[in-house]
Amino acid sequence: MALASSLQVPKLTKDNYRMWSIQMEVLLGSLDVWDLVETGYTIAETSDENEQALKAMKKRKKKVLFTIYQGIDEAAFELIAVATTSQEAWEILKTAYDGVDKVKKIRLQARRAQFEALQQEAPEIISDYFSRVISIVHQMRRNGEELKDVRVVEKILRSLDSKFDFIVVAIEESKDLEVMAVEVLMGSLQTYEQRILKKSEERTLEQALQAKLSFKQNESSRGGPQ
Repeated sequence: MALASSLQVPKLTKDNYRMWSIQMEVLLGSLDVWDLVETGYTIAETSDENEQALKAMKKRKKKVLFTIYQGIDEAAFELIAVATTSQEAWEILKTAYDGVDKVKKIRLQARRAQFEALQQEAPEIISDYFSRVISIVHQMRRNGEELKDVRVVEKILRSLDSKFDFIVVAIEESKDLEVMAVEVLMGSLQTYEQRILKKSEERTLEQALQAKLSFKQNESSRGGPQ
C-alpha cells in the first residue's frame, strides 16, 4: 500500500473546504483508513487476543492523522492539535471551515443581488461606474463566483445611461463580446463619453454666444448703449 508521503495530498485553504474534504475522503479511502474518520472504530487495548489487530489499528490511526496533517497549514493544525482521533480532528475542521463556506455563500448571494441591480446613474461618469461594477465583481470572485468577463461586459452594456444607446448598439453589432476585455469596453465608452462632453460644451458655448448677441441686438433696437 502506498504511503501518504508518496501521494499528492490536497491542501486546505480558507476558500476550498468543500472540494478539499471530497478529495481527502477519496484519498483516505484509497489508503484504507477512511472508516476511522467516518466511524472512529477502535479495538479494546486491554485485549491480549487482539494484540496484532491492535497494533495494526494504531498504525492505521497514525496514518490517517499524518495524512490529514499533510493537507493543512499551521493555523489549521493548531485547531486539531488537541484532537486524539482522526474523527475528532475531521469534525473540528468541518465545523471551522464549513462555517466559513456558509458565510461566503451568504455574502455571495448579497453581491449577486447588487450586481444584478447595478445601473449607471444619470450624472455618473464611465470611470466611476466601472469602479462600482469592478468592486462588486471582485467581491463576488473572492467569495467563489466564477464570473467571466463576457457576463460583466453584457451587464455593463445593459445598464448604461440612455445617452450611450448609440454606442451600445454599435459595440454589440461590431464586437465579439465573448472575447472583449472589460478594460477595452471602458476605453471605448470613455472615448464616446468625451465626444458627448465636447459636443455639450460646444453647444453651451454657442448658446452663450447667441444669448450675448441677442442681448446686444435687443439693446440696439431700444437705442441702448452699443
